[in-house]
Amino acid sequence: MAEPVPTPRRGRRPAGQDTRADILAAAREEFVERGYEATSVRSVARRAGVDPGSVRHWFPDKARLLTATLGVVEIEPDKIVQQVASGPLDSLGERLVEAVLSVWDHDRGETVRMVVPAVMADAELRRLLPQFIGAAILGPLVRALDVSDAPLRTALVASQMAGLMMTRFLVPVEPLASLSPADVAALAGPTVQRYLTGDLAR
Repeated sequence: MAEPVPTPRRGRRPAGQDTRADILAAAREEFVERGYEATSVRSVARRAGVDPGSVRHWFPDKARLLTATLGVVEIEPDKIVQQVASGPLDSLGERLVEAVLSVWDHDRGETVRMVVPAVMADAELRRLLPQFIGAAILGPLVRALDVSDAPLRTALVASQMAGLMMTRFLVPVEPLASLSPADVAALAGPTVQRYLTGDLAR
């Protein structure tokens, strides 16, 4: 479910919501200035003027903090990574495609259609989106494979996933847009698999 990006305060809000909004504002600043990898729950807490426990009360980990900053509070990157990583290596690409599409299919792409235009219209959030895709989801998977050209492989997979999201939800292209996540995964998975583990001869 999409959640609005934090805006300057207007009027009085409940104390708990004030704290949550302050944490999200601090997280946005930290992610933009320091990047996902260098940001920590403690650094966000310091900037927000709260203790780390208050941050974790609202957001269990840094990845969930990033997704909330982007306005997609129900996405749990660690669970996606765990789901994709569990299984044979030679079908990793297929599992990744199916898992990512299934996350957004739950509301028939409404979240994508709400969140992506808002993110693309905000220069700072545009800088955070690649961090979400690369650092929070694809990064852990590619690093675990211990393959050469990890940054290039991550970028190639991200390009494939972005294209699928675009032609499935934002500018629907049939019959791709109406296929089940499993069917799309069976078709696109081998390409993603090559990007992950195959030969990238240039």
